[in-house]
Amino acid sequence: MSLSLEDLENQVLNLSLEARAHLAEKLILSLDAPSEEENLRLWVDEAEKRLKALREGKAKEIPAEEAFSRARAAIL
Repeated sequence: MSLSLEDLENQVLNLSLEARAHLAEKLILSLDAPSEEENLRLWVDEAEKRLKALREGKAKEIPAEEAFSRARAAIL
């Protein structure tokens, strides 16, 4: 038997404060830690977007030394 989202929300909101906080923490952590497969998919999507932008002339290549120099300057 599966619950509708509304039924699930009602049940969760009837939990104790401590139980809701524990559940909220678990839910947030599940958003922060994608699975290995999801992480790979996200990186591939990003790489494809960047390659497309480069090929369309919307982005330009930057030598690695310059990129690292800029990154160091930004954090110091």
